[in-house]
Amino acid sequence: MKILEKLSVLFVAGTIMISCTEQPATSYTIEGNLQGIPEGAKVELIPGATHKDEKPVAETIVKDGKFTFTGVADEPRMFYIHVAESRGLAKLMVENGKIGLTGDVKKSEQGDNVTYNFDNIVVTGSKSHDLYTQKIAPRKMLDSLYTAYHDNNKEISEAIGQARMAKNQVLLDSLNQTDAAKKFAADEKNFFETVEKTMKGIIMDNKDSWWGPMLMMDVMSYFTPEQNPWYEEFSQEAKDSYYGKIVKEELFPEGFVGKALPAFTLVGKDNKETTVAEVSNGKKYTLIDFWASWCAPCRKEIPNLKKLYEKYSSKGFEIISISIDKKEADWEKALNEEKLVWPNYLDSKGASDALNVKAIPAMFLIDDKGIIVAEKIRGEELENKLAELFK
Repeated sequence: MKILEKLSVLFVAGTIMISCTEQPATSYTIEGNLQGIPEGAKVELIPGATHKDEKPVAETIVKDGKFTFTGVADEPRMFYIHVAESRGLAKLMVENGKIGLTGDVKKSEQGDNVTYNFDNIVVTGSKSHDLYTQKIAPRKMLDSLYTAYHDNNKEISEAIGQARMAKNQVLLDSLNQTDAAKKFAADEKNFFETVEKTMKGIIMDNKDSWWGPMLMMDVMSYFTPEQNPWYEEFSQEAKDSYYGKIVKEELFPEGFVGKALPAFTLVGKDNKETTVAEVSNGKKYTLIDFWASWCAPCRKEIPNLKKLYEKYSSKGFEIISISIDKKEADWEKALNEEKLVWPNYLDSKGASDALNVKAIPAMFLIDDKGIIVAEKIRGEELENKLAELFK
């Protein structure tokens, strides 16, 4: 009888344990409490780490400093918390479950631009966000290095900036010959080499899962062909993941050869607008070159472009360089350093979007009718192509 009583107790206890076992969540609830967001402001939940201008998947209104989002996540995804019609965001790894988001938001205005800076952000209830924070921890070291590099070269940096703003080329050339400027350039080079090495380490440490391509999309704003081998190192699982497919699409986009060049506007240093058709009018072939001041492969290609321009410009060859730099000052600094003699523009009107440029350098060669006759072409391949066309 006592044995039966013990078995009965064990059965009841087991039943209670099973019924109390936590079941996997089938949806998510994000409860935000961010101090500083205006009452009644619209907050958006936007897909992140896609390199695209994504539309919000959900919107809500702030009430008493709080807001809530609900939905279903088939797998962990990166999202941005964003205040509508402003700049600034908070990153959040979303997974099914109850997720808390707290912190401070500070508003700043410059002209018509409103920015919300998210500080002291704390995320609870998302294991994938905790993992994300651990995986990108090496970036904190880069922040410290950047501060040191910037502070150690502050005086010469400001002097060069002022000369550039004043368009004083004589003073600028003189400053660039000083030991301080040479040290500044060397420190800048070392910093960006460290950045690339650190970023690659973060990505390759996670190459066997979806984390690898997701982190690649997150820590890098643009790709260059030098990242192609990184993709090849991903496991098949990583390549087949949601983020793996996005990385592949950016690194190996659909071709444009044989198609007409899409229409887009070019914006020059004087803020005057023009078009490729206007700039290339009367030319037999025009090379459209997407680049950036920080893109080492782009700048390594410049001596070759100068050589080809000198050889073929009198025969009907033109180059149009379009920088994707976010800061106009960085673009102008690179222009002064490289002394480019052909037309140069800043990508502020969607030129790169029109040609689906996600990795640089990106070059498109068009004929006098605006048809793209070659793409992803540079170095010896570009040299041979022009020799063939102008023979």
